[in-house]
Amino acid sequence: MRRTAGIIPLLLLSFAFAQEQTPKLDTGDTAWMIVATAFVMLMTLPGLALFYGGMAKRKDTLNTIAMSFVTYALVSVLWVLYGYSLAFNTDISGIIGSPSKLFLNGVDIKSLQGTIPEFMFVVFQLTFAAITVALISGSYIERMKFSAWVLFSVLWVSLVYVPVAHWVWGGGFLAKLGALDFAGGTVVHINAGIAGLVGALLLGKRKEPTLIPSNLPMVVLGAGLLWFGWFGFNAGSALASNSLAAVAFLNTNTATAVAALSWMFTEWLHTKKPTVLGLASGAIAGLVAITPAAGFVNVIGAIVIGVVAGVIPYFMVAVVKHKLGYDDALDVFGIHGIAG
Repeated sequence: MRRTAGIIPLLLLSFAFAQEQTPKLDTGDTAWMIVATAFVMLMTLPGLALFYGGMAKRKDTLNTIAMSFVTYALVSVLWVLYGYSLAFNTDISGIIGSPSKLFLNGVDIKSLQGTIPEFMFVVFQLTFAAITVALISGSYIERMKFSAWVLFSVLWVSLVYVPVAHWVWGGGFLAKLGALDFAGGTVVHINAGIAGLVGALLLGKRKEPTLIPSNLPMVVLGAGLLWFGWFGFNAGSALASNSLAAVAFLNTNTATAVAALSWMFTEWLHTKKPTVLGLASGAIAGLVAITPAAGFVNVIGAIVIGVVAGVIPYFMVAVVKHKLGYDDALDVFGIHGIAG
């Protein structure tokens, strides 16, 4: 009888502990993720659209902006139809997610991803998929018709982005091997950079490969919006309003600032003249480089990453690209592929 009486408190304690371990909705985390998701959308529209549009020739500006706009719309639809399920649902053989959540079947108002509504997680990841596809357009401007870009966007997000996202973030084989990618170095930037390079090689050179930005103020405005939105991109990847998000926020800003200065001084030494385009490009390279490590390094690590991000991508864009002879119009591979 005494033994039975002693077991009852243990059972009650175990039950209470299990209750504490059950994920519960956190309104603070949810509020932060709503803001972070809006920040990431801002990166594509209007951030990237303005950044790319300002660098394109005047006659191609509207088409370049439209490529980012239509990409966001397309991916928004495809993601809720099948993209989310195949990227983040139960793993199948380490390659792809289960189709059981097609059309968001089984996701309801009570579904949670950690401490936030699963619906919120769906939209947050949607914004990542959209900007990844939009990034690639920078390699293809002036050589791809709008209709071809629409078809490419549908195929690429379905056949490339979704599987890679599952491999790294959705419990696929790379995740099981221990791959660490805090906010998208592999899934977003290397993925987009390689696609940009391959596409540029297949499409061949433009008639006038030299690109002089048609609207530098637009470029700088776009870069500023990207910098701002990237706080949601990286700090939001903590999926909570906590100290990890704060660390990612600080590291993102530090690496970006250092990379902008590093690129500027590298360009100054190399060409004897710094440029505002160089400052903007360096900032983007820093944002890209800190993305996979934003939540894993301290501020010293962020500074080192920023220095490297301002030097290696600069020489890739200013020297190596011309020696190799490929025409990556807006340097998607040189900045995103290399820095990522």
